[in-house]
Amino acid sequence: MNIEVVKEYYGKVLKGSGDLQTSACCDAAEMPRHLTELIANVHDEVVSRYYGCGLCIPTSLKNCNVLDLGSGTGRDVYILSQLVGEGGSVTGVDMTAEQLATADAHRDWHAKKFGYAKSNVRFLEGYLENLDALDLSPGSFDVIVSNCVINLCMDKPAVLRGAYNLLKQGGELYFADVYCDRRLPDELRSDPLLYGECLGGALYWNDFLPMAKQAGFLDPRLVSSRPIEIDNPEMRAKLGNARFFSATYRLFKLDDLEPACEDYGQAVIYRGGVFEQPETFILDDHHLIEKDRIFPVCGNVWRMLADTRFAPYFDFVGDFSKHFGIFPGCGTPSPFDEADKAGNGSVSCC
Repeated sequence: MNIEVVKEYYGKVLKGSGDLQTSACCDAAEMPRHLTELIANVHDEVVSRYYGCGLCIPTSLKNCNVLDLGSGTGRDVYILSQLVGEGGSVTGVDMTAEQLATADAHRDWHAKKFGYAKSNVRFLEGYLENLDALDLSPGSFDVIVSNCVINLCMDKPAVLRGAYNLLKQGGELYFADVYCDRRLPDELRSDPLLYGECLGGALYWNDFLPMAKQAGFLDPRLVSSRPIEIDNPEMRAKLGNARFFSATYRLFKLDDLEPACEDYGQAVIYRGGVFEQPETFILDDHHLIEKDRIFPVCGNVWRMLADTRFAPYFDFVGDFSKHFGIFPGCGTPSPFDEADKAGNGSVSCC
């Protein structure tokens, strides 16, 4: 697949969200009320050419420096602009000149709409596989977002490595993308329509996880997911039984996270204060932390809260001085379980 085919599809073939052939590259997730209010402040032309697949607006962004990979016409950039405020900044990167022109044309309109003396956004033309070629300083971003774009990239590991390099220590890559339940054959991966519709370039989920870890994101966390319906009969016939999902992950740049959930007897207490989540803080799909309630956590989750922008909202119980083994219920079984059940210490070889 040639990247120029993708540029052609998003720059010239698609004129608006209604031109898409599947639900893969459109936002079918329920929009929270606070984001509905923010999107109402975004210019109609920007919204009409939106091709995302999920919600990529993390919480607690006041005064943050944010980078949007594959920003398109800037819908998410202008939502983020309102959340970071005049003290923060949002940079959008995209390879499609036509979409960037639409985004950039409305910078002053949005600055006036949001009440800022000057725009807190900028847009850069470039390839996500080659972020080091842009005017971006390593370690300068608190948060990087991306909405249904990495699947379109030819060199996905390079995108992840570039994002890791640009994040501050404790920073976060929070992104939605399309994943498949299997590895697709080359003929499907090179089909222009399937690729443009975010299906041909979808990663097998069990290839993505080690890829993220190799880039430095040692403990990927799934935030949400939904199945993608493919109603186009011709496309469905080509894809056979392959199933596709839109999923949002958060990846933290934290050194020395452990490969498994280890138990140090720690807990956290959410004190509230995150505007978007006043009563329950959601870290991922299995960490819903109620306000004022002691919540036991593994060492990695402790660090994802204590060593990031979320620390001011939590009280922390315990430390790393005593280890109790694998955190209960984390899905990592002891290799000695079968021997323990047998009661004789012996296990037959495979």
